[in-house]
This record gives sequence, structure tokens and C-alpha cells, in this order.
Amino acid sequence: MVNLIWLIMLVSGIVVAAATGKIDSVTQSAMKAAELGVQIALQLIGVMSLWLGLMRLAEEAGLVRALARVSAPLIRKIFPSLPPDSPALGAIILNISANVLGLGNAATPFGLKAMQELQKLNPDPERATPAMCTFLAVNTACITLIPATIIGVRMKMQSQNPTEIIGTTIFATGCAMTVAILVDAFFRRRRHT
Repeated sequence: MVNLIWLIMLVSGIVVAAATGKIDSVTQSAMKAAELGVQIALQLIGVMSLWLGLMRLAEEAGLVRALARVSAPLIRKIFPSLPPDSPALGAIILNISANVLGLGNAATPFGLKAMQELQKLNPDPERATPAMCTFLAVNTACITLIPATIIGVRMKMQSQNPTEIIGTTIFATGCAMTVAILVDAFFRRRRHT
């Protein structure tokens, strides 16, 4: 449905530009946007490499395992149906850690691994388990303490203070994650009553 909406917007823009004799503006704008997209992507490679490298160092130094031990009681409360020794817990913790650091791209492989592990525990492969639904909610609305990707984009666009968004990001994502966990818990309880 979203693809259809984008297609309609794109085609209607081109039709209006052609009807008003400004089709050159569409071509110029498309080229400028493509060039800007490549520039931002190249800039983000550096930022992502830095944070992914730090994440890898933290993993090698045992900080991720330490984070897993510290956060395990909370994660077990959020995912009560998972066995304590499930490999899904490690992937979930790594996914949340990457999201907390604002590294959505780095979080994706951990999220896929977590879903694969959760699917192995699923008695009905055609339906999502409560743990899968909870993980999807937490992954989507995870709190972000360091929005590294957005800071990188703001640096590329020469913002005067690219880190000024940290406070509002923490507040907004904290609210989103709280609501996601509460709504998930509400529906989980409602399902069992």
C-alpha cells in the first residue's frame, strides 16, 4: 500500500511538472537528491565503522556478556516464556545494545538471529509467539541513548551542534519503549484471560 502511495505521488509530481513546463526541475532535483544521498551514505560509512568497531571491541572485551548478565533479569521479565539458557536471549541483548547506541543497521543482523532462535522455539510456525511479538515491539521502539547515525547525518549537513538532539532522543525513545512494553504486556495478559 505504501508503495502505491509513493508511486501515485511520484507520477502526479511528474505529470504536474510536465503540464506546467517544469520537467527540467524534476530531473535536476532527482540528480541533486541522488548526489546528496551518495554523499550522506559515504559520510555514514565512517560513523558506522567507528561505532561497529567499538561494539566489536566491547564484545571481544566481554562488556557485552557483562551487559547481558546485568540486563538478564529485566530481559527475562520482558520475555518470561523464554528458557534462561536460550540463545535467543543473547541475540536479543545484542540487538537492544546496538539500538541503544543508535546503530539500527548493526542491530538488524542481531534482530534476525533473535527471530531465528525464537522461531526454533515456536510450536506453530505459522503464528508468531508472544516472545516474537514482544521482541518486535521492543526492537521497533527501543530506547536510544546515543543516536550515532542521526548525529552523523547532522555532522554531514554541517549542523552547529549535531549532538543537541541527544536529550530529546532519549526522552522520545524512552517514552516509545515504555509504551511498547506496557501495550505488549496488556495484550499478553488479555490473551491469557
